[in-house]
Amino acid sequence: MSSTVRQIRPAAEARRVRREVQMDEQKRSFLRMVSHELRTPLNAVIGFSEIVSAEIYGPLGAPQYKEYAELIRQSGYKLLKLVNQIVDIAKLEGQAMELDLEPELLDNAVEDALGVLGGEIGDRNITIVVENEGSLPSVMADSRGLRTMLVNLLQNAICYSPEGGTVAISAYRERDCVHLEIRDQGEGVPAEDIPRLMRPFEQGENALTRSSQGAGLGLPIVTLLAQAMNGSLRLRSGEGEGLTAEICLPAA
Repeated sequence: MSSTVRQIRPAAEARRVRREVQMDEQKRSFLRMVSHELRTPLNAVIGFSEIVSAEIYGPLGAPQYKEYAELIRQSGYKLLKLVNQIVDIAKLEGQAMELDLEPELLDNAVEDALGVLGGEIGDRNITIVVENEGSLPSVMADSRGLRTMLVNLLQNAICYSPEGGTVAISAYRERDCVHLEIRDQGEGVPAEDIPRLMRPFEQGENALTRSSQGAGLGLPIVTLLAQAMNGSLRLRSGEGEGLTAEICLPAA
């Protein structure tokens, strides 16, 4: 091999690395722009509709106006959640989301996630059972990302469980991995449908799943977050058997 060829290869590799770095920065810039441009008007819609529905500056007159303002507020929140999920998926797929992996207490993360979902738990009269509460193992994870995964999985379990049902949470350490399981009492899904549910914008086909108003982004976000934290998500289910979501993360 000539010295000229040996010189060309490192130069070409350096150019490829520079292009990849430039493209990564362009992705981050685009995501920042999209996030700002979509969230800013939605925040205004939500904020002003809250003011109107609360009649802060005086009564609206006909009661329908207050009802419509509340519907606008709820729709704004749904759109904002969808925008946040789409941006998160784009960041994770483009490896543009910055994660800070540190030791995290699962007890604290589960408590925080349940606090976020307190209203939904109460509305559906769901009983939450945390096995070995107070002594759950610790994991290496990003604090915000861990809570996002828990909220998404618990929200699914709460939504798909029958009213008055039970959602069970358990965790155990096996060598260098912590297995966190969330089990619901829903109708479950056929085993062959599980791979499809892991893809964005996919939902199950049973009546209980069709009653959900989600866009089918929760499980893909959990999958991508788990992979970004050197872990994985696995689903186990069968028709009439409920669904078990298992996250595996490195033990702290």
